[in-house]
Amino acid sequence: MFKLEKRFAEEITDHARSEVPNECCGLVAGKDGSALQLYRCDSAEKSPYRYYVDPKDQIRIMRELDQKGWDLIGIYHSHTHTEAYPSKTDVELAFYPEALYFIVSLEKPEAPVIRAFWIIDGEITEEEVIVA
Repeated sequence: MFKLEKRFAEEITDHARSEVPNECCGLVAGKDGSALQLYRCDSAEKSPYRYYVDPKDQIRIMRELDQKGWDLIGIYHSHTHTEAYPSKTDVELAFYPEALYFIVSLEKPEAPVIRAFWIIDGEITEEEVIVA
């Protein structure tokens, strides 16, 4: 079970809504499995069907995490018209087995859903998310 602070859930959802019709993406930083900060990233794809964290953003953020002694604990992105479940492309591009993959679905814009998954060697395992 992963506890996601309400403010982070709202920030992910706000980011997703601000990028419609395209998918958004960002990184979740923390320590000892707890989120401490979200980093909004530019998606190099600018697509409603896939995301790709801009490499410049990723390098800058990873350096900052190293300086702070934080870990990359998650990667988030949105699905603008489908459920919050990893697509085939999401699985193929899941290069960080130590990170949770958070997906916010705007399939029902009035009721966004955030789910999280471990994606390791192509295997998907859902991690319960509690927003508190």
